[in-house]
Amino acid sequence: MRTVSGERVIAAPAQAIFDVIADPAMHPVIDGSGTVRAPMAGNPARLQMGSRFGMDMRILRPYRISNQVVEFEEGRRIAWSHFGGARWRYELEPVAGGTRVRETFDYSQMTVPLAPLFLEVAGFPRRNRVGIERTLDRLADLVVADRQ
Repeated sequence: MRTVSGERVIAAPAQAIFDVIADPAMHPVIDGSGTVRAPMAGNPARLQMGSRFGMDMRILRPYRISNQVVEFEEGRRIAWSHFGGARWRYELEPVAGGTRVRETFDYSQMTVPLAPLFLEVAGFPRRNRVGIERTLDRLADLVVADRQ
């Protein structure tokens, strides 16, 4: 399966973490990859199933990407997909000491022929793994600091 994931336990309630992830204005704040630059005008204040939102991005050159929420369970799971069919998914599970947060880049169902192979040759799975770990660190720092 073509997925890249990372997880960690964050010492905060699932809903507090989910509220940050479901706010597209917070995506550049928590992004550990350095690619998410700014939310586009017109985004909803909070994501829900079917929400469409866009981001100003940069990988070598600036570009914009439009996304749609394709999985949603309040406080537990959210995922969005863009034109190529890749998904970014967050799953939250209450555990002793806080919430286990799993972030996954799932490129197994991409609709563009040869796109998964291109991503692999270009090194995106490895880079995404590093970005995911940094994102989880930034998310934890933000949510824990807000609770203190």
